[in-house]
Amino acid sequence: MPVVEIRQVSKSYAAGAPALVDVSLTVRAGEAVAIVGPSGSGKSTLLNMVGGLDRPTAGSVTVDGARVDRMSEAASARYRQATVGMVFQFFNLLDDLTVLDNVLLPAQLAGMPRASARARAADLLGYLGVGRHAGAYPGRLSGGERQRVALARALMNRPALLLADEPTGALDSAAGRDVQELLTELNRDGLTILLVTHDAALARACASRTVELVDGAVVRDTAAVRDGAVAR
Repeated sequence: MPVVEIRQVSKSYAAGAPALVDVSLTVRAGEAVAIVGPSGSGKSTLLNMVGGLDRPTAGSVTVDGARVDRMSEAASARYRQATVGMVFQFFNLLDDLTVLDNVLLPAQLAGMPRASARARAADLLGYLGVGRHAGAYPGRLSGGERQRVALARALMNRPALLLADEPTGALDSAAGRDVQELLTELNRDGLTILLVTHDAALARACASRTVELVDGAVVRDTAAVRDGAVAR
């Protein structure tokens, strides 16, 4: 069964052109798929559909066997706790919580035993190279360090799918390369990733496929061998 199955999804608003037009996309376990395209092409809208943050006007969104487009708000929240991890351009960390407490938050919401959660958080922070900052507050960290913390938080509940919306967009080039390498390593370890990016280097390095959107429609689906790509 695919991890993500999007079938003929459209999204319209009261005014203006549709955000998405009859989009179909399948993401299999272990794939890393980059969604690219110009601003306003519908990339983030599509990612929000998969994350249960928005609903299609027509079509279906199925993730890990569950119809996300049919979920209530409460069910969507439980789905995000259990099935997907989300990373955003501007980190979305809580500044009044320490790094460790930010990472622990998804486990607490999911009811994970505290000892197990703290051990998991320590392992993730160490793996991502920010373990020494566990007691610090996010405002004292660099952008690259904050994105590593955001990745640890996203991975806390062992999601079936990682959603990343412009994960290097707010970073300098060196920090962006670090995050790129982390995403590539996580995918090689078997994590399924769906990311939105304007960064061509990130898409080339991380993605096993690149899907291009223009005016809300898929215009190209390219299979990649990371060092090069062959259109199909």
